[in-house]
Amino acid sequence: MRLLLRRLSPLLILVVFIAIAMLLISLKQPPEKKVQQEILPIVEVVEVTPSSHQLVLRSYGVVRPKHQTQLVAEISGRLVSLAPEFVAGEWVKQGQLLAQIEPADYQADLMQAQAGLAQAKAQLQEEIARGKVAEQEWRGAIEGIPPELGLRKPQLAKEQANVRSAEATLARAQRNLERTEIRAPFDGLITQRSVDLGEYINVSLNMGTIMGTDIAEIRLPLAPEELAYLEDEESGTVLLSQELAGQRHEWLAQLVRTEGVIDDNNRMTYLVARLHDPYALTHDRRPLKFGSFVNAQIQGRQIEQLVTLPRHAVRDQRITIIKSDNTVALRPVEVVRADLEQIYIRAELAAGERVSLNAMDILDEGRKVKVAGEAQPESNSGAQMAVVGAQ
Repeated sequence: MRLLLRRLSPLLILVVFIAIAMLLISLKQPPEKKVQQEILPIVEVVEVTPSSHQLVLRSYGVVRPKHQTQLVAEISGRLVSLAPEFVAGEWVKQGQLLAQIEPADYQADLMQAQAGLAQAKAQLQEEIARGKVAEQEWRGAIEGIPPELGLRKPQLAKEQANVRSAEATLARAQRNLERTEIRAPFDGLITQRSVDLGEYINVSLNMGTIMGTDIAEIRLPLAPEELAYLEDEESGTVLLSQELAGQRHEWLAQLVRTEGVIDDNNRMTYLVARLHDPYALTHDRRPLKFGSFVNAQIQGRQIEQLVTLPRHAVRDQRITIIKSDNTVALRPVEVVRADLEQIYIRAELAAGERVSLNAMDILDEGRKVKVAGEAQPESNSGAQMAVVGAQ
């Protein structure tokens, strides 16, 4: 018996272990089933409605005066006086005296010219009298028509020419005397003075620079193809703007002309806008100084049935429509115009349709999405994709 038990003990141990294992397996709880939820892309949308749009062309430029003149000496002489306003940064009026060149020599020239004219006139009167006497003598001496030399007509023409020459000399002397006074040609701002008291001034010497403050002009570069969006290249409203100390300031200018050529360096054409009274001397507004850099918005054509979107919302001439059931539909569009920030399109869009502002490379046709800020329906939030668990 003992021998039999000794031989069967390994078998009994194996049977016991198998029974225990089967018992443990039968007691094992089934794994908890987990439902994996669908992860929907979140998109931002904007509701669009086709409507009439006034196109705006964006440009930039530097404010320059329409009139800018160098004050140049037309005569030579020593500078004897300077007006206190003849310094950079001062305002001057048209005709205001700015500088005086020594006039003594030119006053003497004027007196000499006046004397020369008086002498020429006296000689002319004398020659007229001689001609009358000669005519009477010829008529009493011979019959017929007397010769011109006998009537002293050549001598009379010479004296008449001498009078005209003396008058021209007098006029030149008067102008030279007037030129000793350097006056402002128009209302403006002195931006430079390059002479000082006591200097000897030569003819054509640049004495200073004055900028007219009545009108400012701004050259605005524009791509040639964008001219098609203008109603008229020589008229229209231009909104000038500038950021100063964190504040935006605006001025309303007028488009007055196009320069009519394409620049060889940048392949752009230039429009010219005009702003009256840029320094606000007669208007209640902020002055716009010469040399300032400004941004410009040029009023363009009015186009019907356009939709305006951010530039990134259109890819490869298509937009992403989010339907009422939050599925994606890709729709082709016609791009009318695009600038740095916005794009203007024509498309078959109904009023209130939603356009995605997200990148389209992650959105496929028919894919389900979640709209940002919109509560997701419960039927969608619990959508089952797969059941996983340990076996």
